[in-house]
Amino acid sequence: MSELKIDIETMGRLARALAFIGSEGDPAVVALRAAVESEDPKDIKNARTLFMRINAGHRNAALAMLMDPD
Repeated sequence: MSELKIDIETMGRLARALAFIGSEGDPAVVALRAAVESEDPKDIKNARTLFMRINAGHRNAALAMLMDPD
């Protein structure tokens, strides 16, 4: 998962999934939303870093939510 590539639209969906699993104020959620709004490479890198630092269970659950068609 070290080379995870996520586009801007997916980052927004991921932020919503993480907010559902954890909380709206989670630093990774805040960073993902900031990256979506700005599309600045620096914000995207920060969001990715914070996402990779969250609990593996939460990270995997959020990714699974994105993959579930229902």
